[in-house]
Amino acid sequence: MSAPKTTEASRTRRTGKQGMRGAFLLQMLRALAESLRDLAPIVAVIAFFQFIVLREPIPNLFDLAIGTVMVVIGLTLFVQGLKLGLFPIGEAMAWDFARKGSLFWLLAFAFCLGFGTTVAEPALIAVADEAAEVAANGGMIDASETARASYAEGLRYTVAFAVGLAIVIGVLRILRGWPIQYLIIGGYLGVVLMTWLAPQEIIGIAYDSGGVTTSTITVPLVTALGVGLASSIEGRNPMIDGFGLIAFASLTPMIFVMGYGIVI
Repeated sequence: MSAPKTTEASRTRRTGKQGMRGAFLLQMLRALAESLRDLAPIVAVIAFFQFIVLREPIPNLFDLAIGTVMVVIGLTLFVQGLKLGLFPIGEAMAWDFARKGSLFWLLAFAFCLGFGTTVAEPALIAVADEAAEVAANGGMIDASETARASYAEGLRYTVAFAVGLAIVIGVLRILRGWPIQYLIIGGYLGVVLMTWLAPQEIIGIAYDSGGVTTSTITVPLVTALGVGLASSIEGRNPMIDGFGLIAFASLTPMIFVMGYGIVI
């Protein structure tokens, strides 16, 4: 009598696995369709100006088509990775730290999260390398490879430290219930002051650094941390208190990079 039961259980497990695979495949197809929909306006704009305004054929059409397909697939996988991995782990860790009740470890985690994700930002790496190249060509630093690498590394770590500090301030705001507008106004007054004091050559780099820090890696984890923390604290509204960390992460690098320019 045990054999039929075992066979029935095996069939049930296989059916469940097949259902999960089907649901995952359907989810991926929907995500692929959403990526195509999101990229369609970009393709339409390029095609309009290339064929209607410039009246020129698209150069390297095959390479462009292959690249577009890769972008669609990459965007689809990236978005699904955020939904399945980064967002849940960020929210789960926020809940865990809230239950642990240790302010020190929560703030340490917030700083390390902001610092680590920013250092790994591809956009920041590209901007820092380009800034070092321009600084060397303009005579601000030595033209040697070592000097350029040191300048770029210093810029990256300055921005990363600033973002880590920004996330700490944002977490404290969620915990204490501070109004975000006063902190943002104070921060931008600091930006205005540093703009007046900093060398002219560093100001544009500082402003751009505030934008590139909040990109593909930083935004998902930091947003999940803020929403998860606000959701886990009684009396906090995730819509009001959970968001705003990205604003701090964009603001503080401008101040610190201008300070970096003053020091060097």
